[in-house]
Order: sequence, then C-alpha cells, then structure tokens
Amino acid sequence: MTDDVTDLYREYGDERLPPGQRCTDRFPVLSKGETPSCDPSEWRFEVYGAVDRRLTYDLDEFRDLPSVTQKQDFHCVTGWSRFDCMFTGIPFPDIVERAGVDDDAVHVLFHALDGYTTDLPLADCSREEVLFAHALDGDDLPADHGGPVRVVTPHKYAYKGTKWVTGVEFLTEPERGYWEKRGYSGTANPWCEERYS
Repeated sequence: MTDDVTDLYREYGDERLPPGQRCTDRFPVLSKGETPSCDPSEWRFEVYGAVDRRLTYDLDEFRDLPSVTQKQDFHCVTGWSRFDCMFTGIPFPDIVERAGVDDDAVHVLFHALDGYTTDLPLADCSREEVLFAHALDGDDLPADHGGPVRVVTPHKYAYKGTKWVTGVEFLTEPERGYWEKRGYSGTANPWCEERYS
C-alpha cells in the first residue's frame, strides 16, 4: 500500500509547486562532493544523544524495520522539483518511539557517511512524511541519490534530507549543519522560498 502525501503543500499555500521552482521528470544528482563508497556489510545507522536507548542497526536490520511507501514531492534548493517520487523507508516518528527521546530534546542533527550534516528542529522532523528511505520507485535507493539510506523531507528543501545517512543525533540545543554554516536557511521552507539565511 502506498500513502499519497503530495497534498502536504496545503499546509503552506494553494500551489503544489513552490515559488521559484520548475518541474522536471528527471532526478538530477547534486551533492557537496563525490559519491562516497559504501560497503553495505559495514554500513551502520546509529541513534544517539538525548535518548533513553542508543540504537545501532546494520543494513539488514534497518531494512527489516517496518517500512512504508509514500508518494512524495521533492524540492531542490537550486530551483527544480520532481513530483510523485515513490520512497520506501522508516518514518522518523518510529525511530523516536524506539529510542525514547528525552523531554529536553529540541533539535536533530543528521550525520552522513561523507561527513555531511544537516539540522532541523525536532518538531519539523516528527512527521510521518520524514522518512529514512532505502528504496526509490520500487528499487533499492541508488548510491548517487544517497543509498543505501537517505533522509527525505518533502516539506523542506532537499538539502535537509541527508544522503548516505549514518546517524541521527538528538540535541538539547540547536547546532547548525554543513550548509547552514555556509549561509543556507535553517528552516528551508520551499513555499516561503527560504533558501538562504
């Protein structure tokens, strides 16, 4: 069963396509650097910080967690959007439930295999549409799109969706990520064109 969450734009306005964006059927590959090499047998996903239970999963264990498939839209800060992406993964709230996040946790920092980080308030992540995605359009997530696992944030610009994710850190105070330290928006709302701070 597939959940269609493409109507989440109604929270922000009347137009599905955010201002300043153009639609494409392609899925361009944009990253801060080269695609890192990843041995699937060595990949680990960790949940830590302000949590009751620190969690660690290998790739098989992670893929065995209950997953959902969602039809989502994808908005790149460089000005393109791809509608109707089919992502399969574990919803962020499920990880929160498994880890038992502390009451004083207010912020999240995502970590990636290549050293990339990005941050969001916990409240912006605690949505069923925020997925740790391991499949795209019915196939394993390709490495150049962030495989084996990436974060997808359809209500934010895509730089908030960490490719090659290896962990999520729950914080009691905000900490800026890679692009945020370089002047990109911390809130990244596409319908308000929050591209830069």
